Amino acid sequence: MMYYQAGSEANQFTTEEIKKAIFSALDKMGPRKRVLVVPPDITRFHSGSGAITTHIYDYFGEHLTDILPALGTHAPMTTEEIDRMFPGVPHSLFRIHDWRNDVVTVGTIPGEKVKDITGGLVDTPWPAQLNKLVWSGGHDLIISVGQVVPHEVIGMANYNKNLFVGTGGSAGINQSHFVGAAYGIENILGRAENPVRDLLNYASENFIPDLPVVYIHTVVGRNDEGKLVTRGLFVGDSHDVFTKAAELSLKVNFNLLEKPLKKAVVYLDPSEFRTTWLGNKSVYRTRMAMADEGELIVMAPGLKEFGEDLEIDRLIRKYGYRGTPKTLEALENNQDLRDNLSAAAHLIQASSEGRFTITYCPGAVSQAEIEGVNYQYADLQETMQKYDPETMKEGYNIMPDGEEVYFISNPATGLWAYKGRFKDNPQT
Repeated sequence: MMYYQAGSEANQFTTEEIKKAIFSALDKMGPRKRVLVVPPDITRFHSGSGAITTHIYDYFGEHLTDILPALGTHAPMTTEEIDRMFPGVPHSLFRIHDWRNDVVTVGTIPGEKVKDITGGLVDTPWPAQLNKLVWSGGHDLIISVGQVVPHEVIGMANYNKNLFVGTGGSAGINQSHFVGAAYGIENILGRAENPVRDLLNYASENFIPDLPVVYIHTVVGRNDEGKLVTRGLFVGDSHDVFTKAAELSLKVNFNLLEKPLKKAVVYLDPSEFRTTWLGNKSVYRTRMAMADEGELIVMAPGLKEFGEDLEIDRLIRKYGYRGTPKTLEALENNQDLRDNLSAAAHLIQASSEGRFTITYCPGAVSQAEIEGVNYQYADLQETMQKYDPETMKEGYNIMPDGEEVYFISNPATGLWAYKGRFKDNPQT
């Protein structure tokens, strides 16, 4: 059932309109006694999910018993991040998702079915895993909140990904990430239908049909002034809530360019991006736009590690971003990488495959460390002085010396591609 749907490429929701829409949708669901909210973490701060979660708290009061940020493999939120993203919501309501230990397998997709869904890419049984609070917390309403936007692993973010990956376990996350990498980032980005999504949809239909889940999806884009605004809001418990949001997101978030980019400069907000595990959205979301022998410069003042998880950080440092052939070779010869397929997938997806250079300008990572994972290094202050994120405009900029640079202030907000790289356009 669709409880609320509205949006267009030109629409700009006000704060009050969003609150009224959320309250109207919750009214239609009827009274509830025990509610769980599953929002994203601080890395999706600009999704609008924090304000929506606050509205849900205001509506349900004491009947909102638990908030479980969908961390996936990310680090837990700090108290400062909770205050920034969910102002006024008591800290006592927040739970931490432990993706390695705090999960239950709710069903397993047989190997033959996995092989069929993935077109023969993978034939290993896939465990559908959820945080035990989602599965057996005794809630009479579970509200999954998040933004639908092009995504490197699953084509379009959110819907049941927020549950099976955001609150999933190591086995399920690892295999789903690897399926996405094997299918190819160029084949999956911006596409709502793909093998990874098909796995999750099968799990939803067969393993959790009775969970009282309602999805709240936002679509966020930039207005003419370059500010992020909410273009769409969709609330419902059926697949339509995702497909309608995905259709709008492709119109709002997909930037199809007439020519490949010789130089792109991406800025990573230090409050959101502390690792290359997250910051490499700068690579994922632009690699289809980059020209052969082009240059991608990533200004990352908050960068202090490579992985959100200590083991994944170690694996990134050990194997580096060296492209598909070398990663697959390392995967075949090293058990530690085989035990962490999501790390292997990340190493593949965050490489340029030798087509263009990737230059990181980190805040608290050394030149030796950056070069050790096969990226190029440049000084942050010098680069930010040349490409000042406060004065650069979104998109094309002509610098004082005549150089043309394409600037992106937040890679998490969209997808950029040169139309010549597409056999078919996901917008059509």
